[in-house]
Amino acid sequence: MGRVLEVIDKSARDFIAAQRMFFVATAPLGADGHLNLSPKGPADTFAVLDEHTVAYLDLTGSGAETAAHLRENGRITLMFCAFEGAPNILRLYGVGRLVIAEMPEYATLSQHFPDRSGARAVVVVAVSRVATSCGFSVPYYDYTGDRELAEAWAQARTPERMRTYRNEKNAVSIDGLAAFEPTR
Repeated sequence: MGRVLEVIDKSARDFIAAQRMFFVATAPLGADGHLNLSPKGPADTFAVLDEHTVAYLDLTGSGAETAAHLRENGRITLMFCAFEGAPNILRLYGVGRLVIAEMPEYATLSQHFPDRSGARAVVVVAVSRVATSCGFSVPYYDYTGDRELAEAWAQARTPERMRTYRNEKNAVSIDGLAAFEPTR
């Protein structure tokens, strides 16, 4: 059954590396705010940096809930599920922060990931708890390939059109929290 690990050990790293997607959960501090749960991928947008630190490439999307919640309070949980092979669920609990492209640290962190036209930040998580659970009820799914739609969508935009989109769609959360600063 489930167990709590002291660190992101080799077994956890291997499990993470075998998954093709993961889920990110965040929440605002306010009781009336919306919780957010987002699927993320593809697999090469996630990296284990050390036994207590992970990062993922944040791609431009239709919203910016995770960014807003991280700016407000930093709380984040990442979940990996086995959809093939032995059942398992791995959760990483911690405090996340955004490293946007304009920050000096971005150049170093982004080297862990392939170039993606829609990249808007790297989310870095200081992991405070690593826990597994059985995953017995998670169904099997067959992987048939990555969707290339997000990359094609981002490549079809000029830098100006991407800036306009982010300013319109990614500046605030659905609860009105600041997410990404508008740019010119």
